[in-house]
Amino acid sequence: MGYAQLVIGPAGSGKSTYCSSLYQHCEALRRTIHIVNLDPAAEHFDYPVSTDIRELISLDDVMEELGLGPNGGLLYCMEHLEDNLDDWLAEELENYLDDDYLVFDCPGQIELFTHVPVLRNFIEHLKRKNFNVCAVYLLDSQFITDVTKYISGCMSSLSAMVQLELPHVNILSKMDLVKNKKDLDYYLEPEARVLLSALNQHMAPQFGKLNKALAELVDEFSMVNFVPLDLRKEKSIQYVLSMIDNCIQYGEDADVKIRDFDPDADD
Repeated sequence: MGYAQLVIGPAGSGKSTYCSSLYQHCEALRRTIHIVNLDPAAEHFDYPVSTDIRELISLDDVMEELGLGPNGGLLYCMEHLEDNLDDWLAEELENYLDDDYLVFDCPGQIELFTHVPVLRNFIEHLKRKNFNVCAVYLLDSQFITDVTKYISGCMSSLSAMVQLELPHVNILSKMDLVKNKKDLDYYLEPEARVLLSALNQHMAPQFGKLNKALAELVDEFSMVNFVPLDLRKEKSIQYVLSMIDNCIQYGEDADVKIRDFDPDADD
């Protein structure tokens, strides 16, 4: 059985930075992970790329040959990936062992994880290959400056949860850039009454019933909540990683591995 994280979120939310920090953290723990680039527009990486979609198709080539813009070109690339799941992707996955841990760094096109079926079909392919998969949704903590933006982020995350039908861990990224972290405590454990009051202050009276429904959805059902991530702190990275590992049951069926030990190595 293999294990996989599907790292998704809006453009600029820190997905690649998260992947890089996760790789460094695991390397320090002598734990092996493989990072797969699924962004055909990516150019530079701060981590070693194990598998790269650009070996199959690149955004620059699509834009040049088909005359598409960046958004249309990226969707074309991902649909091309979908058409090659049983060929290119299946061949690439054969390079990994049964218990390998893969992290898929996805593009930031919100359509891919809200209503276009490309990633959902990609996930189904991974499941058929006996992978346990968890979606890791990143939202920039700088984005949450008021209740309306918080609700917007929640609805985007909820849309991805419904579309992908996966265990889901929502992360507030870039916490190291937050000057006053107490301002975000209000959103980490939201109360429907407080959310409703804040929404009603920002919106016209005719939206009262909608505000009430949104606030209750966030609060009562606990369908969307966020975990803060500060990449400067190893404990923060480890906490998030342990949550994801628990979601995909990583290590539960692992055999005990005995590492060769040379007593003279520490002298």
